[in-house]
Amino acid sequence: MRISEISPEFRPNSPDSLSTLLGELESYIKDIERLSPHNLSTEKISSKLQNILPRLNLLLPLPETGKLQIWKLSFRLWNGCVDLNNAFDIRSDDGKNRSLLQIFKEEQAKLRQIAADLLLLAGNASEISSPAFKTASFYFRTGLCWHELKMFDLAANCFERATDLTAKIDIQTISNEEEQKLLSDLHIARSMTAWEMSERNLALMLLSRCKNFLFGRSESFKILAEQYLQFGKFVLSKEGKSDIVEALKLFNEALDVCDKGLKCTKRPEEALAFKNLREKTLQFLGATHLLGEELDNVLKCVRVLRETCRTTDEHPSVAFMAMKAYLGQGRHVEAEKELKSIVINKEHSEALCVSAVEAFFRMAGSAGAEVAKMVFFGLLGRCHISAGAALTVTQTITSCGIGSGTPSRMRTKVAAEFVSDERVVALFAGAKEREAMYAVLWNRAADHFRWKEYDVSAEMFEKSMLYVAQDAGNRFLRAKSFRVLCLCHLALSQVDLAEEYINEAEKLDPNISSAFLKFKILLQKKDEEGAINQIQSMVNYVDFKPEFLTLSAHEAMASRALPLAIASLVTLLNLFSSGKQMSLTEVSILRHIISLHLRSQNIDESEILKFTKRARDRSLEIGSDEFFGRGAVGKGELHWFARHSWNMGLTTWREMKFDFCPDFWQLASEFYDGLSDGAEEYRLTVCKASILCVGAMIAREKKTKSTMTDSEAKRALQMVDRAGKMVFTSSSSGGSLAADERSGVEPSLVFIHTSNAYYLKKRIDGGSQKQLIKNFASSKACTVQYLLELGLLVSQGPLADLEDAEFTHQTCLSALLVTSSPNYTTVSFVIRKLVTLAGLRHGETSDEVYNVYKEAYRIMVGLKEGEYPLGESKWLATTAWNRSVLPARLRQVEVAKRWMKMGHELARQVSSLETYAFRMEKCLATLENDDQSS
Repeated sequence: MRISEISPEFRPNSPDSLSTLLGELESYIKDIERLSPHNLSTEKISSKLQNILPRLNLLLPLPETGKLQIWKLSFRLWNGCVDLNNAFDIRSDDGKNRSLLQIFKEEQAKLRQIAADLLLLAGNASEISSPAFKTASFYFRTGLCWHELKMFDLAANCFERATDLTAKIDIQTISNEEEQKLLSDLHIARSMTAWEMSERNLALMLLSRCKNFLFGRSESFKILAEQYLQFGKFVLSKEGKSDIVEALKLFNEALDVCDKGLKCTKRPEEALAFKNLREKTLQFLGATHLLGEELDNVLKCVRVLRETCRTTDEHPSVAFMAMKAYLGQGRHVEAEKELKSIVINKEHSEALCVSAVEAFFRMAGSAGAEVAKMVFFGLLGRCHISAGAALTVTQTITSCGIGSGTPSRMRTKVAAEFVSDERVVALFAGAKEREAMYAVLWNRAADHFRWKEYDVSAEMFEKSMLYVAQDAGNRFLRAKSFRVLCLCHLALSQVDLAEEYINEAEKLDPNISSAFLKFKILLQKKDEEGAINQIQSMVNYVDFKPEFLTLSAHEAMASRALPLAIASLVTLLNLFSSGKQMSLTEVSILRHIISLHLRSQNIDESEILKFTKRARDRSLEIGSDEFFGRGAVGKGELHWFARHSWNMGLTTWREMKFDFCPDFWQLASEFYDGLSDGAEEYRLTVCKASILCVGAMIAREKKTKSTMTDSEAKRALQMVDRAGKMVFTSSSSGGSLAADERSGVEPSLVFIHTSNAYYLKKRIDGGSQKQLIKNFASSKACTVQYLLELGLLVSQGPLADLEDAEFTHQTCLSALLVTSSPNYTTVSFVIRKLVTLAGLRHGETSDEVYNVYKEAYRIMVGLKEGEYPLGESKWLATTAWNRSVLPARLRQVEVAKRWMKMGHELARQVSSLETYAFRMEKCLATLENDDQSS
């Protein structure tokens, strides 16, 4: 209750009287009524009218005359809005007009809202009949305006006020059709607004409540049923499982309202409208059951629809639903009948027929492919069939059941038969869908190609060419098709057919792709010469790219045709001088060429050496970093070439191929030298490679019995000296090389280095190299065996030096005797060599030879029987005795006696020579007696 109603004296003082406010209100309404069609702006007026409402509220309660006057002014305002709306003529074609229209409608809604609020403020007037319904009607229509403007909160507010105004009225007393309609429309409008505001439960409750306000009016039943149908369609569009259930409820409600409304109809046209609405609802109900896979219910809906309408009036969707339901149940015969009923009906649109064919094929799969094809051929007899329809069916056939296997192959076969039919091909003559059909068939063929089903792929590629025009503009497209057909037949090992296709492609568009496919054909035909010529011709094509040579090499390797792979890479290698952009580096190509040569059955060392030298030369020409690469990658490449050269050096050494061995060792030395950077392991490897290289050069000279040139010998000596400087330290005495104890070089390498150095220095200088032998003998690498071998080397061949040989063997003997357990077999061998060398140098009976025998005697004294080789003992004794023969004949008695005594003493050291020693003793006594008597 307001304060003014409790006590008049507490009413606040107001400067405005009722008459003043009503005058103001009327003047503003007159302004609205006076607006011309050229000036319909009410923005300022609506705000002024809005300000009057709170001021009028302060004057409540109003006298009866005031109420009546406000009612009249409210109706004038409402009618003014209607007139303005009728006068407003603007199109909403562009954005600016749409904006003006929106503003105008908002202002109209505001004015209508003010008119409704004025009636609510005035309340009941004695002269006004049904004031609540009239006020509610104003709010209802204003709410519709706000709803149209999508201002759903304002619309809901208006509808709620209208509902409040009519809620207290007993509906049993309402007989006015307009008021009855208002109650029904109000609940439906309020329900629609609640739905838009996502208040779904409220919306459905209001629709349910609306059933109480139908008053047996068929129109109200129809509006309610339509609203249920609209809500059901909205829910169905979401296609969620829960949404399908809810849509079914809404459609069933719509169907129930239709049935009840049909009973209330009085005129035939009303009954027909309900039947049409019921039929539409049943169609959506069946579609919803179809989505929910409730196929029996779908067929029930179809049966009811067919019972309630004539066959000629049947909606196309009924047969469509029936067909899909039968297909879902696997009843293909019934589904086929439904499909044919759709197709033969000329009233049905082409789009529907094509959709039915699509659906039948999609659901029936391979089993329905033939039927779908036949049905479509039936459609060709109808005038309105188009290329677009054929394209759609083809897309369906080719897209259903994507995947490899028998079903997919069958579907593709059907598609091939379909698109190759003359009637279908004729549809696309000059049609804009021709390119699209080509693309569909090409893509399907490409799918089968990826699945390695090359026979099906080839067939589809051929069919796609039916949709390529035979003009000059499409020759590139036809060439592309010929090339891919060549690939298919190559994969099927149909080489001759593939060659025919690629020749056709070459005529249309000679390019590098065709050249490459020709190479593949020659590769499969094992025409090595032709394939190599084809490789070399590739570089002459305008669109040539180096990648095709790489690809050719891969293809050749896959076919184990290594010569062709090598030819491809060699051709690619020759392109580096042309400045072309290459995807591979020069060093990697060389590495692959060498690797392929190594994999060949008959390894050609000369070719391997040629490409290895090329790598060395190119690295020197452009720099190691530029050729091999920088960082870890470059180091890895360089290491590969170094290791490869080393391995080839070892291999050719074992196989005694000394024409190549020295070069490989030299290359290994150079490559490892590039890796060294102070690393001990690489420094030693460089030394080894250099030494082995010189050794191989010397071995080659001896094997081929050819003589190194002076320049070769000097180069070899330089390599030996360089190796010595890397791992040895110079001797202070002779400038030759001695083993460095810290170098870590194997003794065998020190020996080889020494022997090589001796051989080369002797060859170039010609003098004694005794200091070199002394240095080796003083090194830790020196062993008796090495000294023995070195002695043999020094004592044999054209460069033999007896002095050096004698020194070497003497050093070897000394080394043998200082051991705790000398090998007397070796000792005896060295003594025999020393005897021979001393005899050659100083004469057979010289003191030097005698000293060797004397040393041998001293070695034998004290040895056990057999410890010194028996044969060597006999040889020493007999040769010493025999050396006395010549002096005795020459009457050199003292010399003869000395050798006879040596032979006798040696024979006494051997038990098996006792008899021989006794005879020697007698001969020696006889000689002495003869000498004394003379």
